[in-house]
Amino acid sequence: MTYCVGLLLNAGLVLLSDTRTNAGLDNISTYRKMFTFEEPGERVIVMMTAGNLSVTQTTIARLTEDINNADATHDTSIMKAENMLDVATMVGEMLSRVTAETKMRMDRMNQSASASMIVAGQRKGGRMRLFLIYPEGNFIEATDDTPYLQIGEHKYGKPILDRVISADTPLEDARKAVLLSMDSTLRSNLSVGMPLDMAVIEADALRITEQRRIEANDEQFAAMSAAWSQALRDAFTQIK
Repeated sequence: MTYCVGLLLNAGLVLLSDTRTNAGLDNISTYRKMFTFEEPGERVIVMMTAGNLSVTQTTIARLTEDINNADATHDTSIMKAENMLDVATMVGEMLSRVTAETKMRMDRMNQSASASMIVAGQRKGGRMRLFLIYPEGNFIEATDDTPYLQIGEHKYGKPILDRVISADTPLEDARKAVLLSMDSTLRSNLSVGMPLDMAVIEADALRITEQRRIEANDEQFAAMSAAWSQALRDAFTQIK
């Protein structure tokens, strides 16, 4: 399984994913689930994936092939699409097509071919947008009322986002919120694991302004986790 979260804020986009993939307790691997595409000054797109690894890898591979095709047009390449809505539509159509192809084979073995994706980014002249793409290819979009989207094991990390995130949240607080959301998920679900990938896109920068991988021995993340645990314990004891 996995956990990915994206925030759409007035100040920019903040995205975080884990890297654990498991096909049983004795078959746990690490795979990147965050993929970035950018033409600085023109457009930036980030995708995060959850679900069947074959489906997500094939979807990303085909989208990348379309980008690199010398005959690519605004109808075939996400890097030439006229707006982020068209990008989401292209990704949804590809995900739906790959899911259907894979499902025909997986059904014979009673295995799931389901996968979902988060797509975020901005095109020059357009606004930042954040979408959740379902296996069927349809999607929903983040709004000021609901400025974050999650895929995978989302329930453990949702409460802190509900309490602290709004469209006006500063990027520094947003970074902290997604990391603590992930920390809560890591503690409660073994199917989510380190290392983590984080990307930040400042509003109208049209490029990734911060990208980092957080390893299991990251001291800053460990200190944040410990401080959050202590803060929760202190708050619990103070409630009468």
